[in-house]
Amino acid sequence: MYFSLLLLHSFFRWMVVISLLFAIGRSFRAWVNKLPFTSTDNTIRHLTATIAHIQLAIGYVLYFNSPLVTYFRSHYREAIAQADYRFFGLLHVLLMTTGVIVITIGSSVAKRMETDQGKFRTMALLFLAGLLIIFIAIPWPFSPLAHRPYLRTF
Repeated sequence: MYFSLLLLHSFFRWMVVISLLFAIGRSFRAWVNKLPFTSTDNTIRHLTATIAHIQLAIGYVLYFNSPLVTYFRSHYREAIAQADYRFFGLLHVLLMTTGVIVITIGSSVAKRMETDQGKFRTMALLFLAGLLIIFIAIPWPFSPLAHRPYLRTF
C-alpha cells in the first residue's frame, strides 16, 4: 500500500500545481479586468483548495509510514545532518503543511469577501504564496534540497 500511495502522491502533485496555476491565472486576469466573480470562479476556488487538502492527507499517511521518516525520528542526531533525511523528515512536511494552510486561508477569506475584486485579489495573492511555498517543498529533480523524478514509476 505504501508504494501505491507514493505513486499516487507523485502523480497528484501535478493536479495541485495545475489547479493552482489555473486558479491564480484566472484570478489575476479577472482582478485586472474587473470581471464579476461567478459560480465557476467559486467552484475553481473550492476545487483548488480541495485538491491541495487531498494531497496533504495522502502526504500525511505517507509521512507516518515512511521508512525515511522512521529513520529520521529514531536517529535524529545522525539524520538531521543528511540532506534527504532532513528534507523528508522535517522540511517537506512543514513547508507543505504551511503551503496548504495559506491556500486554505486564501480560499476561506476569498469566500467571505464582499467585493468581486477582493475575492479575486485574495485568491490570486494567497494562492500564489501557497504555490511558491509548495514549489520550494517539492523534491524536483533539480532541487538542491532533495531529488526525485518528475513522475515516479515502479
